[in-house]
Amino acid sequence: MHPPTEAATHPRLLPALAYAALTTAVVSSLGMLLVPTISQDMHVEVSTGQWMLTVNLLVGAIATPIMGRLSDGPHKKRLLLCSLATILAGSIIAASAPNFTVFLIGRALQGLTYGIVPVTIALARRYLSDSQARVGISSLSVTVTTGLGLGYPLTGILADLLGFRFAFWFAALFLITTIVVVWRAIPAGPDERAPRCTLDVPGALLVGTGLASLLVGVSEGSRWGWASPWTIGFFAAAAILLTLWCVVELRTPNPLINLRVLRNGDVLVANSTAIGLGATMYIGLSIGSLIAQAPASTGYGIALPLFWAGFVMLPLSVASFGANRLVRLLSQRVRMRTLLLSGAGLVTASSVLLWFAHDELWEILIGMFGFGMGMGMTYAAMPALIARSVADTELGSAASFNQVLRTVGGSFGSAVAGAVLAANLAPDLHPTEGGIKTALAVGAIGCAVVFAALLVNNVMSRPPAPASEPADARVGRS
Repeated sequence: MHPPTEAATHPRLLPALAYAALTTAVVSSLGMLLVPTISQDMHVEVSTGQWMLTVNLLVGAIATPIMGRLSDGPHKKRLLLCSLATILAGSIIAASAPNFTVFLIGRALQGLTYGIVPVTIALARRYLSDSQARVGISSLSVTVTTGLGLGYPLTGILADLLGFRFAFWFAALFLITTIVVVWRAIPAGPDERAPRCTLDVPGALLVGTGLASLLVGVSEGSRWGWASPWTIGFFAAAAILLTLWCVVELRTPNPLINLRVLRNGDVLVANSTAIGLGATMYIGLSIGSLIAQAPASTGYGIALPLFWAGFVMLPLSVASFGANRLVRLLSQRVRMRTLLLSGAGLVTASSVLLWFAHDELWEILIGMFGFGMGMGMTYAAMPALIARSVADTELGSAASFNQVLRTVGGSFGSAVAGAVLAANLAPDLHPTEGGIKTALAVGAIGCAVVFAALLVNNVMSRPPAPASEPADARVGRS
């Protein structure tokens, strides 16, 4: 337990950490929405332009577990500042890039943004009291979803009025303010409670290259062909490297990610939900955004210009913010697993809604609102389940692994949606209405499977605490 007076001496800490976590939302909003614009401006094909997303995910997959393990050490603030400075450099390079190759270097440096939230979670666990840490960890996890709903409209406005480069300059300006806020608000000096141990370099190399191989295979499989030697080779390399990583981690005294901790019931449920729901939910989100921007001639497109297309994500932001507040109110009376199940149910309902009703803008907006409510509840519940089940010295790496699984799940969802749409193209190279419905059906059925699995687990599992103690009152305990 942290001393009760300790959190009171840092009243600006949680707002500062939330502001830092918004970096992930700001940088993420510079991706999918801008691919067509950047491809045209830099004279590359759209399929080549997709690498601005792929390279960002690759670096994120490699950096996030490393940042998570380092955040369990004594120099949390230094790690956060160095990461923000690297992302700032990437934003400046991307904003001023003379060609697409240099632009990709900037996007690669921005990939560190995926590891920011696990670092902020480790800082919240260290400096906040148990009750504040429980609230803070849930809030930090939802900050990205909430921020995306605001970041996408802002990116669309800036790119449409002033050009895509100005959107990257805005990100750079935001990062400068974030560095100042973190420097002033987060306590200085090393964390004396944290253990000093060497970084598991072999484990970092194996998991990094393994995840990178997996993401390349998933991202490029639809373009290369799922049966092509390149795709099969990357998947085979991923399987070999990740298997070797598991063997190394189980034999290492100070592993990058403690795999034994991941077998804990709550942690296993959170991680399984992260990859399963991340994959299936992303299909609905990406298809909804595509429908909003597709021309009316396709038969399903709403034909929103770039200026307004980003606003489709606004209901997602509002709903996730409200859901996070709801989780705060209910967490003392309702089991976190039940809240996780409820969030998955809302995501499933929204996926089914979009499957059958996506012809009008208001239908898309309602679907996005439902996704936001579901994401807000699940993203608040997952880190809380992890935090109450692992020691302080393992939280950063455990939270970062959950973040990686969300990223990998989203990549799988994107690849599945892309493969379905690529197999159903009209002569004008836009996806057919049948392809849109098929992709939405896959997403809805996948969400239903995840929800059913969580429902069975929720019924079969016993409460994690005695009836005399609130179910999740132990979130902050090691």
